[in-house]
Amino acid sequence: MDMIRNDWTIEEIGTIYHTPLLELIAYAANIHRRYHSYREIELSTLISIKTGGCPEDCAYCAQSARYATHVDEPQEMSKEEIIARAKELKSKGIPRVCLSAAWRQLPPNKFDEILEVIRIIKNMGMKVCLTMGKISADQAKQLAEVGITAYNHNIDTSENFYPKIITTRTFKSRLETIYRLIEAGIPHCCGGIIGLGESEKDRISMIHTLATLPKHPFTIPINALMPIEGTPLEQNKPVSTWELVRVIATVRVVMPTTHIELAAGRIQLNDEAQALCFMAGANAIFVGDKLLTAPNPSENNDIRLLNLLGVKQPYADKMNLKVIDI
Repeated sequence: MDMIRNDWTIEEIGTIYHTPLLELIAYAANIHRRYHSYREIELSTLISIKTGGCPEDCAYCAQSARYATHVDEPQEMSKEEIIARAKELKSKGIPRVCLSAAWRQLPPNKFDEILEVIRIIKNMGMKVCLTMGKISADQAKQLAEVGITAYNHNIDTSENFYPKIITTRTFKSRLETIYRLIEAGIPHCCGGIIGLGESEKDRISMIHTLATLPKHPFTIPINALMPIEGTPLEQNKPVSTWELVRVIATVRVVMPTTHIELAAGRIQLNDEAQALCFMAGANAIFVGDKLLTAPNPSENNDIRLLNLLGVKQPYADKMNLKVIDI
């Protein structure tokens, strides 16, 4: 059952998803150990180079220009500011940055500058990822040539539930961008959000969409909704740890080689909940006090937790991590 497959049926994934939780976690943990090390958790940081003013109407997002949220006027970083921030992160031992911009699609008049920024950061010895909305086939080709680590474009939820969350872009459009990335040879980072009001059937469908792509995502961010005041979903209740773990474990079973990123909503989890997510198959996190516009665990808390769990990764010394042998 744990072979690398792209032909999963939705019924098979549903059966895995509904496995009794302790059994599912144990099964996912065994698969995780075959393809990854429990001692390694990939660290990266988001740099929001353009915050706010997005024309999309994603019901969960503080950056939509359609909602009155804590994000005021759009703010955009200069090339020099981006490079300075990347240097600061490198000095802290962060190996990978993800440049994020609240655009509907990557503007042609900004593209050359983005390519230059990527080259500079790569020459610093860091990995570079992007999340900037739709891209054309030609842009995908050029991003592949410059050597980005991955491009993020989440599907957010199931195809059926998608129109209840976003009306300014179709699910099909999301998939078209992902297919352009695959065709260009760019590792795609593609995941979703739980807690939008979707059903378990929707969660299973979302996982099925990802698991049956021609190539499994390089990284799957699993986000737990953080309700933002001023957005249509501000009254949604946070999902439970058990729901989050069940999704992570199912993803690990059907996509063994993929990195699973415990992304937005991590600040709502205590140490034990995060450890359970790692045990179930999550092996990447964003570090830094802010995740775009939402709070994230402090760097000190992350260092403490990673040290407690005995995480071993090449930047441990710079982050003052004392690796515990177990």
